[in-house]
Amino acid sequence: MELIEALYAVFSITLGAAGLSVVGLAIRAYVDTRRTSMLHLSIGFVLIVAAALGTTISAFLIEFAHARSLLTVNYAFTTGGFLFVIYSIVARS
Repeated sequence: MELIEALYAVFSITLGAAGLSVVGLAIRAYVDTRRTSMLHLSIGFVLIVAAALGTTISAFLIEFAHARSLLTVNYAFTTGGFLFVIYSIVARS
């Protein structure tokens, strides 16, 4: 494994851990307050983390081939996740 691949894996795992921490905090806030905005926030971060980790796992499995397809799927999931995050901020509960 080259240095750049190792760094990519480390940063992906770090992003996944941080994102899942936000998911956990949002779910706890939802349970405490029953505000649907917290549920939307958690869904958004689940999609963002899924995009990051799914892309990393897929990239290593297919040996970094088909980069355009990987990035397209990554950006689709990430965009969907951020749309949920934005909705959680602007929606009236």
